[in-house]
Amino acid sequence: MALNVGDIAPNFELPDTELKMRTLEEFKGGKIVLSFIVAASSPVCEVELCTFRDSWKEISNTGAKIVAISNDGPFANKAFAEKHNFSFPLLADYTSKTIRDYDVLMPDLLHIKDYNAAKRSVFIINEDGKIGYRWVSEDPLKEPNYEEIKNFLK
Repeated sequence: MALNVGDIAPNFELPDTELKMRTLEEFKGGKIVLSFIVAASSPVCEVELCTFRDSWKEISNTGAKIVAISNDGPFANKAFAEKHNFSFPLLADYTSKTIRDYDVLMPDLLHIKDYNAAKRSVFIINEDGKIGYRWVSEDPLKEPNYEEIKNFLK
């Protein structure tokens, strides 16, 4: 069932790049930009997360936090995060549970049977825990509208 603006954002418990379990609850206190990426180190995901990294000051000045999620393991995510100096957590949803909870599962990526990934998507979760913004792409090569996201945060 697709999540829509106004729905309560599902909680999660996922490991970060240091193997620390993180929950949605701990990021509350401002808006949360929840970015689901297709695959760590893939070209478009690199552009997307580097764009968020480069917009970090502007985004954090609104009181918002960025949290990225991929279905890669924590070790692949760590190498990706370290290579690009991400200042926000990159969480490993290696079972795709959270990806399914947010209804952004892309099955059989690149036509490879059972190679599941997340659809490129961005949710902004408001202070009340409800989804205030939702963008989901069926095209893994399409980037989100960064200006639209920044304007929503303002």
